[in-house]
Amino acid sequence: MSQVSYYTPEGLQKLKDELHELKTVQRPAISEQIAEARDKGDLSENAEYDAAKEAQGILEMKISKLEGIIANARLIDESGMDTSKVYILSKVKLKNHSNGSEMNLTLVAENEADFKLQKLSVSSPIGKGLLGKSKGDLVEINTPGGIINFEILEITR
Repeated sequence: MSQVSYYTPEGLQKLKDELHELKTVQRPAISEQIAEARDKGDLSENAEYDAAKEAQGILEMKISKLEGIIANARLIDESGMDTSKVYILSKVKLKNHSNGSEMNLTLVAENEADFKLQKLSVSSPIGKGLLGKSKGDLVEINTPGGIINFEILEITR
């Protein structure tokens, strides 16, 4: 059974673009490498042929995995989402009680997470700890680095 994943329109489009690149650019390039290696003669001792066939197998596996992810992807409709609690695609302003710092995070699907862009996966320890919480809640989150106490200052979309 495949797992359903939720994506923003941009995140899903990024996956579709990557799949298109693999199918239309990389797949023909590897086919060409295999054809060139095949033309060089004896396939039993042809390292180029073996390497190209292995690369083809890895590429086909990537394509298959991406097709499965896209087939089970669901777009998130933000229009009717409640901002009183933290859900996927919530923009959350947090205050770290141990050092007093504030940070803004957006909770996203695992494949869209990018901490540099302040996008945090809902399946991360902090993401899991924030889901379902409300503005003003004090949240104690057990992370690999220890327990961190956050206060939710603001929730927006």
